[in-house]
Amino acid sequence: MSLTERYLGAIDQGTTSTRFMVFNRAGRCVSIAQREHQQFYPEPGWVEHDPQEILERTRQVIAEALQQADLKATDLAAVGIANQRETTVLWDRRTGHPVMNAIVWQDVRVDDMVSTLIASGGIDQFRQSTGLPVSTYFSGLKIRWILDHIPGVRKRAEAGEILFGNIDTFLAWHLTGGPRSGIHVTDITNASRTQLMNLRTLAWDPDMLDRFDIPPAILPRIVPSSMNYAAIKEGALEGAPLAGILGDQQAALVGQACFDAGQAKNTYGTGCFLLMNTGEAPVESKHGLVSTVAYQLGNSKACYALEGSIAIAGALVQWLRDNLGLIQTSDQVEALAQTVDDNGDVYFVPAFSGLYAPYWKESARGVVVGLTRYATKGHIARAALEATAFQTKDVVDAMERDAGIPLRLLRADGGMTVNKLLMQFQADILSRPVVTPATKETTALGAAYAAGLAMGFYRDVSDLKRNWIADCEWQPNLEGAYRDVLLQNWKKAVTRSFDWTVPSVE
Repeated sequence: MSLTERYLGAIDQGTTSTRFMVFNRAGRCVSIAQREHQQFYPEPGWVEHDPQEILERTRQVIAEALQQADLKATDLAAVGIANQRETTVLWDRRTGHPVMNAIVWQDVRVDDMVSTLIASGGIDQFRQSTGLPVSTYFSGLKIRWILDHIPGVRKRAEAGEILFGNIDTFLAWHLTGGPRSGIHVTDITNASRTQLMNLRTLAWDPDMLDRFDIPPAILPRIVPSSMNYAAIKEGALEGAPLAGILGDQQAALVGQACFDAGQAKNTYGTGCFLLMNTGEAPVESKHGLVSTVAYQLGNSKACYALEGSIAIAGALVQWLRDNLGLIQTSDQVEALAQTVDDNGDVYFVPAFSGLYAPYWKESARGVVVGLTRYATKGHIARAALEATAFQTKDVVDAMERDAGIPLRLLRADGGMTVNKLLMQFQADILSRPVVTPATKETTALGAAYAAGLAMGFYRDVSDLKRNWIADCEWQPNLEGAYRDVLLQNWKKAVTRSFDWTVPSVE
């Protein structure tokens, strides 16, 4: 490596693992380290992480990736954070210790609160101010649950002794000094996922805080996605500027260089997240999507996005591996699915924690339909992969209706894009090309880009657009009538998952 070349670092803290990646100016990865963290399921529908474990994994992967490339903190122009959104942590301001495990975005323990709110005011009662439907998904009600259920926490929160943050805030606070001098901030994209920020004022909404009974003292300061926040004060990154923070899906939008209204990307990870840039004004969804902040780069105006969130995508492959034992490693699912020519009329709706966009059915649960004696584990594997593509098709249809912009092509990224069977089926069922970039890890890249822009490593987004290079492209190749049959059957299968948790009347 050149002695004068400088790099960008990115912490990519995801639902199942944490990575640290180092990128060169062209947006190519020169070093990566990754470690998984434990998933906790204390009750059906509950999902938790240990924030202390995540922090330790973060420290480990930073050291490993830098050592791997023989780099020091001084070789990095800036560091960014991309994080799993909505996952909620409350911790002690004095010690830095969490008051309990983090409540993960997939968790549905607040479903009773959701049901009560919907019954009293409807699912869309907060859309005008926050852009979001009433759902178990977002951080606000998770905060309320912790305040109400962990003894003494509400009183301490009201006294200013407790801090809240999504994972971005928790990591930034610890990395910049923790109890001594840690900055308590969250970027505008993460704030927009709490259901506590007003989408138009871009500030915490007093009415939402009152409605959810959340003390303002626990909230972080909302900052742009790209600015020099503070120097990192610990570990292998000591002295490097922390200069970019984005929720993981918005980070992928930036990493895919979707800076023009109408451009869209889909990230195929644990869940599946499709975002379309809608420009400098929020678009209110009428078809089951959410309006969210896409990014704010320095002092520029915030840009907005429509988003369709799918709770279970790659997590379904993990479930086949860990719960059913159909495969030993996740990458074996494609070969198993290829042992059959089609899905054998088997459809898998993975509503393990309800259905997100565009249905927003909290009471839905997973179903497999169309089973006969003919069905094999190959059909189950194929149906599991196809479920991700079908769910994406549902979101694309809603997005086109909301935005009034036909999608020309879909930029795809994330771990599942290595699955050629899935990518071809996605193009087939969308009847549009699907394109992956040369740099697949666009989530980390987007965080690095945001940090680089803040420190002048890049002049402006035109530099980032020039960095984007297509790698693979899949063209649709499916007869229209057969495609229509598949979609009709999928829609029918989805309805079978509805209202599973509604108690029967005696």
